[in-house]
Amino acid sequence: MNRFTVLGSDIASLWAKYGGMYLGGMRRTLILALIGTAIGCLIGFICGILQTIPVNKNDNIVKKIVLGIIRVILRIYIEVFRGTPMILQAVFVFYGLPYFTNNILRFSDKWLVSIIVVSINTGAYMAESVRGGIISVDPGQTEGAMAIGMNHFQTMTSVVMPQAIRNIMPQIGNNFIINVKDTSVMFIIGFSDFFAIHKSVSGATFLYFPSATVEMAGYLCMTLISSLILRWVEKKMEGSSDYELVAADSLTMTAGTYNISKPKDTQNNDVKTIDREGR
Repeated sequence: MNRFTVLGSDIASLWAKYGGMYLGGMRRTLILALIGTAIGCLIGFICGILQTIPVNKNDNIVKKIVLGIIRVILRIYIEVFRGTPMILQAVFVFYGLPYFTNNILRFSDKWLVSIIVVSINTGAYMAESVRGGIISVDPGQTEGAMAIGMNHFQTMTSVVMPQAIRNIMPQIGNNFIINVKDTSVMFIIGFSDFFAIHKSVSGATFLYFPSATVEMAGYLCMTLISSLILRWVEKKMEGSSDYELVAADSLTMTAGTYNISKPKDTQNNDVKTIDREGR
């Protein structure tokens, strides 16, 4: 019998018996990726904005010291969580905190631990994306906002951030797709995501490769659909590419609808001038 036929038969039997479990794992994976990306983006926006607060020579010394301490802490946070694997971060939060705190800090809820780890990890990457998005906005935008009397908060919320969000939208979508795949490491703490279902099913049936094929197809479907939705959102944020040039001012009256009459004296003088020239 053809090996592809055997593979198809095994996949069909797995789906008939464990299809509900696979779909449940996909649902939990998408929920975790969505929540983790949303909270991570919020963390990233806060960190990115704090890193771009301007410091001038005439500023208060307290402001300089506080911002300096905050930026050092943010830099340590970003480098640590970008420089270590998410699977080890999950191990540290779930197993390490009870170990170092004598079980004072113990998270029994695996959903909570997974959301915390994915959110903090995403926030570290988004912090640099947001900082780059803010820097990419033309400085003339900020100068123009300051010129009309806006303070830094108003400038960021009304001028800079709307443009920065549009610039970093592809990166937000990229982080979401990465999280859909990287949440598979949460099986290390017993979280029943899509990949954990694969391990359970393959362990029960010894059909490792057919189950892995189902997993691959499932992850591919989730990421492709997510990419299509995110591209649609990006196009909506860009607005329409069609426009029409204004040929005339709509507030100006159309020619022929009004007359400009000269003063009587001017009209008489013009008539007399014409008569004299005519003579």
